[in-house]
Amino acid sequence: MSAPHITACTMDCPDSCSLLIDRDREGLPRIRGNPDHPFTRGFTCKKIKNHLKRLNHSGRVLYPLLKKQGAWKRVSWDQAFDLCAEKIQALRHEPSSILHIPGEGAKGVLKKGVGLFFSKLGTSRVKGSLCDAAGYLAYVKDFGSRENPHPENLRKARWIVNWGKDLSRSSIHMGALVQSARKAGAEVLCVSPGGDGNAPFSDRAIRIRPGTDRFLAAAVVRRFLAKDVVPAEVIKRTRDWQAFKRCLLAWSEDDLLSRCGVAREEAEELFNRYAGEGPTATIVGTGVQRYVRGGENVRFINALAVVSGNMDREGGGSFYHLHSFANLNLTWARVPDGQPRRSLLLPRIGRDILGAKGPGIKMIWAHGGNIINQAPDIHRTIRAFEAVPFKVVVDAFMTDTAERADLVLPATLMLEQQDIVGSFLHSFVHWVPEVFPPPGEARDDYSIVRQLGKRLDPPVLLPSTDACFQACLESPHLVTSLEELRRSGFSQARRPSYPYADLRFAHSDGLYHPPDILHDEPEPPAEYPFRLLTLIRRGAVHSQILPEEQETRPRAWVAPESLRAAGLTPDGEARLISPRDEIRVLVRPLEGLVPGVVLCRRGGWLKFGTGLNRLIRDEVTDLGNGAPYYEEYVRLEKIEEDQHIVRRNGNPRRALEHL
Repeated sequence: MSAPHITACTMDCPDSCSLLIDRDREGLPRIRGNPDHPFTRGFTCKKIKNHLKRLNHSGRVLYPLLKKQGAWKRVSWDQAFDLCAEKIQALRHEPSSILHIPGEGAKGVLKKGVGLFFSKLGTSRVKGSLCDAAGYLAYVKDFGSRENPHPENLRKARWIVNWGKDLSRSSIHMGALVQSARKAGAEVLCVSPGGDGNAPFSDRAIRIRPGTDRFLAAAVVRRFLAKDVVPAEVIKRTRDWQAFKRCLLAWSEDDLLSRCGVAREEAEELFNRYAGEGPTATIVGTGVQRYVRGGENVRFINALAVVSGNMDREGGGSFYHLHSFANLNLTWARVPDGQPRRSLLLPRIGRDILGAKGPGIKMIWAHGGNIINQAPDIHRTIRAFEAVPFKVVVDAFMTDTAERADLVLPATLMLEQQDIVGSFLHSFVHWVPEVFPPPGEARDDYSIVRQLGKRLDPPVLLPSTDACFQACLESPHLVTSLEELRRSGFSQARRPSYPYADLRFAHSDGLYHPPDILHDEPEPPAEYPFRLLTLIRRGAVHSQILPEEQETRPRAWVAPESLRAAGLTPDGEARLISPRDEIRVLVRPLEGLVPGVVLCRRGGWLKFGTGLNRLIRDEVTDLGNGAPYYEEYVRLEKIEEDQHIVRRNGNPRRALEHL
């Protein structure tokens, strides 16, 4: 490797960093941020720096593996393709009995090509999201699109209100922009239950009861109404202003603040941030929409950005997630309408597989994610998998999902496959070349289904990879060719840096559509007093955690006063119990965390003793059919030394160390 390779990160992360791959003085590969990229600016996160360990790990699946009588047997690709073709061929008369489950572990155009294969077959598919759907559907409801200001606009803010985005873990480049704004004189107020890494990025913090952001935002909007300081143009550009006003005035300010546990003085401080000379920028974290009323949380935060007069100002606006393929053309990956396809909800995938009406699910094809580990209610998802006669998992590691497959196909990882990737934060599109040769017999997802399609009768033919790349660049937002993109490594889409100028929104009527109902928040059940928050990690995306980095006893953080009230010892063990299951944890006190919360870092695997999603119910959010991971309540109990049997709902269970 002589000159550095320009490539890009395809992890499920908003930053989509441009990368340089070269070798150090010892000749070992190294990854660093591209200093010539206008957004990456030469630095990347810990996840990128750890990626080489994933590529070279001894636990990689290197060959197709077929389960025979409970044991794995290596087979050839021809044998694997023949078996898959035989299973699909037998089900082509009822294609809805085949279920395609894509993951979001990696982004890229060719991942959409895999979906094209199953669309042509007419298989069942998943809908909904394990990530951000409630939030982005809230933006669509409010503004008619998912457009956000260009992130560089944060530099022009006088105030920044961060509603729960962990700038130390989730988007380090947005964190850098916030710090740049602070150096220029901006002040940052963070609204959060605590437990994040935002202290170095914030000047002030308001601690809030989890899942109640809508009440605080509504209380501050109500102050704008009470003080009669809503700009006249905002009222004019809002659909059915009177209904919105009645919704807010149906609550007293004291009632709203009691729901979120915020003092009047703190609400006044937040009001002053939005009502001041500004401009005031709003950052919406993904966590605020991971509740049953998650979409409503986001909509009332957006309402505050609009009503305060900050939505149409440079340095203002509301920042969440763009569509990662918005600047690319994906029409080539869509099958024309006319063939109905059954959809199963991703957040309750186990329930929907077991309860599928019409043809039952007889085959699953899962790739790009560890669905058993990542979906809520792990035990139900496992039962659903076990009920399906034939499962194919395409993965690079023997995950909890792969171990329950009948056939595992070895997948390439980032830097071992070519692709084109966009971003759900900025406006750049990147070329992703194959930098390292795939290990063993690993293949990329798209080439696998493309070869499989040729073996079917009649065949399912897919375009070449170059044809996919050429087609995706035929976008009105791009002025580049495939050759130019390969040469330069990235291209910037033509997008307005600030949408919704003059309060002209993307709805057909051009107006802002506010929420017209505010749902109450139930109190925690008496037997489960703690809200469980399974927050992101700094060093891994989703469950992409190497075996040696797994925790056999996950750590659980609680406020010191909650620790004392529960009679637990700091740094001791406890049982973390929900109505579904329980798990042993190491309890840690955490200053600044709001009482009534148990905080754990998500992603650990069930087979290593974690699998936190076994504790979490399989519900859906109010918008977008998202997964309300943070809706679960739990309790903590001290472990008695002589306890060998634990009980749940009156039924004896083995001690957790034997599960």
